Amino acid sequence: MLVFILFFSAFSFGHNCVYEIQVELWDECYNTQTTTKLHLSGIGLTGKIPPQIGDFPNLYSLDLSNNQLTGEIPSEIGNLTNLNFLYLQDNQLSGEIPSEIGNLTNLTTLSLGSNQLTGIPPEIGNLTNLT
Repeated sequence: MLVFILFFSAFSFGHNCVYEIQVELWDECYNTQTTTKLHLSGIGLTGKIPPQIGDFPNLYSLDLSNNQLTGEIPSEIGNLTNLNFLYLQDNQLSGEIPSEIGNLTNLTTLSLGSNQLTGIPPEIGNLTNLT
């Protein structure tokens, strides 16, 4: 039993997230392979969107709207190539929209309003499924 506890402790971090299986976002652990939706709208999130947001290959819906998120949209958002829905509106995001957003070719819905974002990258033209 002691060997198991030592092994598990060696491969855990944060709030007991399991190393290489889970990622900690805003004090919660999420499985990077099985998480398909992250709906965290209006729950008072603050700070920057962590780059680990890009670690979810099966994510198809991300809703971080109506919070107090600041800083830039991380370029790692472009890793979410299965994403269909992206809601980041009503935050305090700033800076340029990353060109990597053009990697999200499955997006049907993109909502970035009510932020302080600047510029529209030409890669947004890759999002031919937007409705």
